[in-house]
Amino acid sequence: MTRKILVTSALPYANGSIHLGHLVEYIQTDIWVRFQKMQENLIHYVCADDTHGTPIMLRAEKEKVTPEALIEKVHKEHLSDFVDFNIEFDNYYSTNSEENRELSESIYNSLKSNGKISIRTIEQFYDPVKSMFLPDRFIKGECPKCHAKDQYGDSCEVCGATYNPTELINPFSAVSGATPIRKDTEHFFFKLSECSEFLRFWTRSGTLQPEAANKMSEWLGDADENKLSDWDISRDAPYFGFQIPDAPGKFFYVWLDAPIGYMASFKNLAKRHSLNFDEYWGKGSATELYHFIGKDILYFHALFWPATLEFSGYRTPTKIFAHGFLTVNGEKMSKSRGTFITARSYLEHVKNPEYLRYYYAAKLNGSMEDIDLNLEDFVARVNSDLVGKYINIASRTAGFLTKYFEGKILGIDLNDQVYKATRSSLTSSGDIASCYESRDYAKALREIMKVTDYVNEYVNDMAPWVLAKDPDQHHSGSKLHAVCSDALKAFRILTIYLSPVLPEISRKVSVLFGESGSYLWSSLMESPNRISNYSHLITRIDPKLIESMVEANKESLTNSPNTKIENQPSVANPISELINIDDFMKVDLRVAKILSAEHVEGAEKLLKLVLDIGEPNTRQVFAGIKSSYDPESLVDRLTVMVANLAPRKMKFGLSEGMVLAASDESGGPYILSPDAGALPGMRIK
Repeated sequence: MTRKILVTSALPYANGSIHLGHLVEYIQTDIWVRFQKMQENLIHYVCADDTHGTPIMLRAEKEKVTPEALIEKVHKEHLSDFVDFNIEFDNYYSTNSEENRELSESIYNSLKSNGKISIRTIEQFYDPVKSMFLPDRFIKGECPKCHAKDQYGDSCEVCGATYNPTELINPFSAVSGATPIRKDTEHFFFKLSECSEFLRFWTRSGTLQPEAANKMSEWLGDADENKLSDWDISRDAPYFGFQIPDAPGKFFYVWLDAPIGYMASFKNLAKRHSLNFDEYWGKGSATELYHFIGKDILYFHALFWPATLEFSGYRTPTKIFAHGFLTVNGEKMSKSRGTFITARSYLEHVKNPEYLRYYYAAKLNGSMEDIDLNLEDFVARVNSDLVGKYINIASRTAGFLTKYFEGKILGIDLNDQVYKATRSSLTSSGDIASCYESRDYAKALREIMKVTDYVNEYVNDMAPWVLAKDPDQHHSGSKLHAVCSDALKAFRILTIYLSPVLPEISRKVSVLFGESGSYLWSSLMESPNRISNYSHLITRIDPKLIESMVEANKESLTNSPNTKIENQPSVANPISELINIDDFMKVDLRVAKILSAEHVEGAEKLLKLVLDIGEPNTRQVFAGIKSSYDPESLVDRLTVMVANLAPRKMKFGLSEGMVLAASDESGGPYILSPDAGALPGMRIK
């Protein structure tokens, strides 16, 4: 039976370029959508730019353009990147649309009618220079828990504590550098705290991956407690967004109207293609609805979003698929190391997007685990799997068919060894399909490569290049003819298996076999009868291309006209007040050797480190550096710690000091490392 499916990817924010981290999600989603199309299911894939909020307003002001002009320019850039990476949206739209405005206002009014909206007066920080209330991430100051400097208004990257912006010590505006003042303002709240019972059921109904459901349980708490707070859905002018009905100067917070953008993008598509909107979004809809997102926005999609839909009269998602983060060479993407790579930079240097599609697919298994783009392994795997194995089958056999047999492909010989391999792969096609369905692309590719290896062994054993030296092999039906025919039939089957991952190569192969158009899964049961002149489909990656790409992205940190203002000297990151030498000498800084490092269960930012600082006993420290380091990469490294900091009892255990790390808006945190020759316990003076 044909399935009716609607798929979305998270909306990229219109305040920057698409980078390789973003592409994990869009490639993952596109592979799944293409597979469903090969299964002949009715599927629509929609997305949009997320265009509202303070950062958009401030960037437009800096560039001396209107927000509308800025988001239009970014929309073109984003769409161009997606098209060039073979991401095939049915509609790529914008949240700054009339459809989104109408739906946002309608949903808000429904929530209000259902008693789910309240109005309260709250105290917020206000920038007297810019005459604006400051969002949490635009306020910085000293952490009220561990006293680390230069921390955001909602959480500390050093100790992992969360707090209200008004708790910061010595706060300053990240916009102007001014000291903010406290000011009362009236805000609108969605009563999320009243949705706990529904959300406990919904998050445990199979809509989330097990690890995501467990995370939601932490945030929801047990049935006899309610950890959810009501959700502030309003912002004060000046703000780029939709004004709240009957509330002058008040705007919808971007996270209210952004997911509604999924609905708006589909509504725009529905108008153009005469689709029934309610069949996809109406209460009780039988259509399958899937959201692909990063795990960093799980809170919004698995709590706020289903509650918003449920209590405004719409259906909720069938499933939400969350993926992990991307690291490059085992570390967080970094501009200073040249590994914060944009989609466009990759295309300018490596050029072929399908290499990256293949590599990501080989790493993705349907879980929330992070994946690593190891650039050396990337080159090796593409050159080995795609060029050395898959393409190798065609490059070593196709030329003989066109040279001696006018491109004619013989039918399957039941006695041929390769027939058994081909037949075996067809038998396993259901398993490969199951892997695609469950988003375990890594397993699918492993199975495909097993068949590829088998076919290559057959070609090696039959050695058609040796057979071709014998003039008696140049007649139709000869062993040479049979070997090349069967190898190419197997090559076609492998291409169909790889089609969701490598759509452009698949298209070229279909043309090669005179089958112009997209392959279906049912095409596996068909057999080609002719091949045209073969030319190289792809070439090996030159490692020098990767080196030049990394170098170019190091340069972009200083040369790019779009470098964030936070990366430049600014009063927004002021030097702390002066101290004297006696104050400094009170801090006992020691060289520390990291003996072990491990994840901390239940902590999003912390790693547990065991340190040797030259004492008889080791020290245990919890450091907020998880986003930048794989634990294994830290073992045996030297770093710097504050040795005389009073031990602090945390819910994860006792922290007996503090590791020093550097960070700002451009990246981090990055631990400090002493030079060669330093030993554990040496004092830093």
